[in-house]
Amino acid sequence: MGQDQTKQQIEKGLHLYQSNQTEKALRVWMRVLEKSADPAGRFRVLGCLITAHAEMGRYKDMLKFAVVQIDTARELEDPDFLTESYLNLARSNEKLCEFQKTISYCKTCLNMQGTTVSLQLNGQVSLSMGNAFLGLSIFQKALECFEKALRYAHNNDDKMLECRVCCSLGNFYTQIKDYEKALFFPCKAAELVNDYGKGWSLKYRAMSQYHMAVAYRKLGRLADAMDCCEESMKIALQHGDRPLQALCLLCFADIHRSRRDVQTAFPRYDSSMSIMTEIGNRLGLVQVLLGVTKCWMIQKELDKALESIEKAQELAEGLGNKLSLLKLHCLCERIYRTKEQQRELRDHVVKFHECVEEMELYCGMCGESIGEKNNQLQALPCSHFFHLKCLQTNGTRGCPNCRRLSVKPGYV
Repeated sequence: MGQDQTKQQIEKGLHLYQSNQTEKALRVWMRVLEKSADPAGRFRVLGCLITAHAEMGRYKDMLKFAVVQIDTARELEDPDFLTESYLNLARSNEKLCEFQKTISYCKTCLNMQGTTVSLQLNGQVSLSMGNAFLGLSIFQKALECFEKALRYAHNNDDKMLECRVCCSLGNFYTQIKDYEKALFFPCKAAELVNDYGKGWSLKYRAMSQYHMAVAYRKLGRLADAMDCCEESMKIALQHGDRPLQALCLLCFADIHRSRRDVQTAFPRYDSSMSIMTEIGNRLGLVQVLLGVTKCWMIQKELDKALESIEKAQELAEGLGNKLSLLKLHCLCERIYRTKEQQRELRDHVVKFHECVEEMELYCGMCGESIGEKNNQLQALPCSHFFHLKCLQTNGTRGCPNCRRLSVKPGYV
């Protein structure tokens, strides 16, 4: 297959893919991969296969094609192709919750000396790295990466990237419980879709609606949460987007749990868990198990709650997700307090405070914890964040956290 024929077949596959004929598109692209002698064409078709498998939640296949794409990039001896292939490798590992590997591959991308094309990819690299740091609950570095990605998006007038970063920032502020910002950023993403997204994939609209649903639920606006989640789910079903379907099912379950309708919540959690297991989203599984645990606690089935916690803890430890471990210790503390098991209670109180300390989840001004309840937060330019009221009351001549770090001895 020559260069022109390769190009035609790739375009044919794209047309099929955009018409929701995904399996036909995959067959066309696989034929190109088998028969084309054009390395640049092979590189491009591998990019199409990586994107398609990512959206279907076939993350192991996504990773497999990303590895082949790196070999093709090396064959082409082009730094731009190599940067793009390492970014795809980073994204594949991010989807599989291999966060340390994601960070490592992102650093490789940023260290490459490519042309302006590579520099334009740096925003996407920063976003992927931010998502990985968030997966490890390293909040300051996550925020730093998201802010870099946002700067790249503004400098390159890249509205799609800005939309994706806004969704990630929504997730970030949901986790540290500043629910006003958790809602503001996906609303901003939805605005970008409405203003600029006429030719974009509907996944951008679905993604913003899902993150809005999560924030609305946290704010107790359950009817709004349900409306946004239903819209997101509708698009996810139309496009065969399994990862988003799993997230929407989890959100539906959480909404029902917030209404204390446990009997309706359980089957939604089960359906979400099934898809999360199928696609390999281990962090998603932890979130499902946290929801299931809370349902058992509502029903006062404390032993069943502890069984769910044990499964979630094993997964969270494997991922290195400290925030999930903190939540699990908090739930254990409540359960053992009810069961009047003092030794176990003390053990989890100690572990809870160790997690808070490790993640620096406290305000460097008032010393109170961050992420325990809904609070307005403000980040300084160094990406350390504090209670907004503390900054307004005390003011600051620089970051108190950075000042403390600078006087710590280099060796202990």
